[in-house]
Amino acid sequence: MGTSTVDETGADTERDETAVDATESDVDVDVTETEPEAAQDAPETEDRAPSGVGQGAAAVVSAALGLVSLTGGWLGTVAAARETLMGQLETAADASVATQVKEVYGDAWHTSALWAGLFALTALIVGVVVLARPAFGAPGRTVQAPWTKSVAWAGVSLGVIGLLLAVLKYTDVLLGLPATG
Repeated sequence: MGTSTVDETGADTERDETAVDATESDVDVDVTETEPEAAQDAPETEDRAPSGVGQGAAAVVSAALGLVSLTGGWLGTVAAARETLMGQLETAADASVATQVKEVYGDAWHTSALWAGLFALTALIVGVVVLARPAFGAPGRTVQAPWTKSVAWAGVSLGVIGLLLAVLKYTDVLLGLPATG
């Protein structure tokens, strides 16, 4: 059952239509066989050592919160401005100068110190948790990156300094209100 065809040279050639075309592939390729050996031998997620990304992030957050406690944050500024406004609204026009200064400026100063203290305390707690975390982990998995420890110590240090300054500011030991009268 062949067919006769004429090629470009004019020669008559026969072609068997039942012949298999060599350009087509009937072979199925199994994709799993082409994956690298390393991917197949990778340990399960529960067997891998922790990467420490969470601890590193917490250390950076601790340092950032410590810095915010020293420089003052947006939240503390807004709260102090609100206290100033409340002091202006609640203070009578005929009140003494000492009362006006305390209500308008003193309460705002204390609110600013309170928010700085909260940021400092949070920085201190987060930094201590990061430093103490390896002690409460699984045995044999207490490795912590050196930079994580350094940043966590920076957060703890900034938190202690910020907390000390906030307490001194709140108690009017540091930059207290001026004496009136």
